Amino acid sequence: MPDTLKAAVTLPGEEFSRVALTPAAVQLLRKLWLQHGPLMFHQSGGCCDGSSPMCYPAGDFITAEADVLLGLFDLSDGLEPRPLEFWMSREQFSYWSHTHLTVDVVAGRGSGFSVEAPEGKRFLIRSTLMDWPA
Repeated sequence: MPDTLKAAVTLPGEEFSRVALTPAAVQLLRKLWLQHGPLMFHQSGGCCDGSSPMCYPAGDFITAEADVLLGLFDLSDGLEPRPLEFWMSREQFSYWSHTHLTVDVVAGRGSGFSVEAPEGKRFLIRSTLMDWPA
């Protein structure tokens, strides 16, 4: 997707972004930042929310060694820093390691745990296969 905001590379030894945000996702995240303060994503691994990207106030979802930081976004738009981390469980990453993830927004209600739920919108992942040599 040409107009996406690419995350900074966070995995050691890699030189490519694994995660991006569509302009609609950036716009909604900036609005949510004003309401909730700093934010973070954790890619849900299934169960109740399928495989939805869950957006939380930063620190509300506790990450640990079982999680991988896939990317770091800057939502500042040239203003004060607004870092947003994108996390995924290490186990899920082993299945998704060959994909590039783009966070987008669609109308509808997602999880009640993700901060966009009251907006009548939900974040979703659009994935494409990465095309680097194995």
